[in-house]
Amino acid sequence: MWSYLFGGGQQKKELPKKAIVQLREHIATLNKKEEYLEKQIDQQDKIARQNVTKNKAVARQALKRKKKLEGDLIKVGNQIQSLETQLNAIESANLNLETMKAMKQGAKAIKQIHSDFNIDKVDETMDDIRDQVEASEEISDAISRPLGTDMVDDDELEEELAEMQQEELDNKMTNTGAKVSENTPSKNEIAKARLPSVPTSKVQDKKQEEVDDEDEDEKALKQLQAEMGM
Repeated sequence: MWSYLFGGGQQKKELPKKAIVQLREHIATLNKKEEYLEKQIDQQDKIARQNVTKNKAVARQALKRKKKLEGDLIKVGNQIQSLETQLNAIESANLNLETMKAMKQGAKAIKQIHSDFNIDKVDETMDDIRDQVEASEEISDAISRPLGTDMVDDDELEEELAEMQQEELDNKMTNTGAKVSENTPSKNEIAKARLPSVPTSKVQDKKQEEVDDEDEDEKALKQLQAEMGM
């Protein structure tokens, strides 16, 4: 349709813009014509009113010219309406055309971008990235190891220490006959040795104070009985 109306190539691109410009200019001209006719109609109406009682022939001619001008005004108005409708249609069609061109260019760009890779290439690239990340981590670990120091397994050290402790315990058991000596303190003696010692002098003083208190109470009781005649 567009090739039929506007031809091809550059002409197809330029003619819609020229048509829009020409339509707007002609609509502006018709608007001026419309304003002129409205003024003429007002003038003839004024003449007819002024002469309606003085000179009916003049008034009649003025009314005839007024009717003619009103007919012309209606025609001009219809022309303006038709041109505005056409202008709106061309502007809308041109906008749609430009939108489709932009969308077409966008589709071409997307197609070109996707032509450079597909899902297999993406997966392959991601696998390469993961391999490189793992290699980088291994290199980092290797660089971080201290130089000139033997790497020792902590579990092996613990096992060796446990064996040495067992050997030392076996040697001690062998030297002492693997039996408890008569001089070995009993459990009760060990428990008593662990308890804190209490000074005996303080205990004795406390008991003496308790005896003295009882004596004082006994004396007071006997004195009270004597006063009461008991």
